[in-house]
Amino acid sequence: MDKQIAEGIRNKLDRAQRILVLSHIRPDGDAIGSLLGLGLALQEIGKDVTMVSVDGVPVNFKHLPGSDRVVKHPKGEYDLVAMVDCSDLQRVGDILNGYKIPDLNIDHHVTNLDFAKINLVDTGAVATTEILTEYMPEWGLPITQSIASVLLTGMITDTLGFRTSNMTPKALRVAATLMELGANLPELYNQALKQRSFEAMRFWASGLSNLERNGPLVWTTLTISDRRAAGYHGRDDADLINLLSSIDGAVVSLIFVEQPNKAIKVSWRAQPGVDVSQIALQFGGGGHPAAAGAEIEGEIDNVRSSVLQETSKLLELHTLHQI
Repeated sequence: MDKQIAEGIRNKLDRAQRILVLSHIRPDGDAIGSLLGLGLALQEIGKDVTMVSVDGVPVNFKHLPGSDRVVKHPKGEYDLVAMVDCSDLQRVGDILNGYKIPDLNIDHHVTNLDFAKINLVDTGAVATTEILTEYMPEWGLPITQSIASVLLTGMITDTLGFRTSNMTPKALRVAATLMELGANLPELYNQALKQRSFEAMRFWASGLSNLERNGPLVWTTLTISDRRAAGYHGRDDADLINLLSSIDGAVVSLIFVEQPNKAIKVSWRAQPGVDVSQIALQFGGGGHPAAAGAEIEGEIDNVRSSVLQETSKLLELHTLHQI
């Protein structure tokens, strides 16, 4: 990574006193881990930091240190605005309305649009928290045991417990460093990836009962009615997509989750060799070759039909290239 970019970030952080740190809507573990990791470290050195997640902190990450300090809306003015684990400005919702262009953009998504004044985007990193672990010491920011725990949680969740196809030896070394700093990997893994609420399991039941398949393409739909019937309060799929991606013979798996704002959240998962990030980008989203997402306005039937059609085209091209 360009040392000039890293030095520029340190200079901005040194000069700023009141700092806004934020991440994307419907945050995952890497978003929350990055938000807390950078935010808590800045607070450790005396900065006045506001950590914002428009959808709050998901219940399976509320055990993380500092999660009670995350708010849903910024207030007042800030010397510096930093976005973490966010590929474009639309992914933070409308909370930046009235604020300046972000000063810092720290991310690892291949679809990142380099929207900030300084962009530290490393697509070779398995998680944004990996990038922060590498550079925070250079920026004069401490990694305490609490901060190591939130950073390791980001790496655990974005790699499904170090099992995704983009895993690298470097990422394992970074994880080991965080463990040496006091992060308890087995406990964090259990809390982030294994434990599920009763309501989440009922929500999964709805998705599994709606499961459909067309050859190598597998998908399901979760409606607002399904969410209410299950008593599940999140706007996501409760990580059901990761279960669907384990279906034997499924090359691409999708979940369509109806949102209250007349939009559909779509999540893609793909086997190695199939790049679904470009389809997500086509629908206004983004992500990684093997894991991507988008929020698409429209009725569930129309959105599902359009997305399945484009995804099927991708699979046809993939099949042709395999011949």
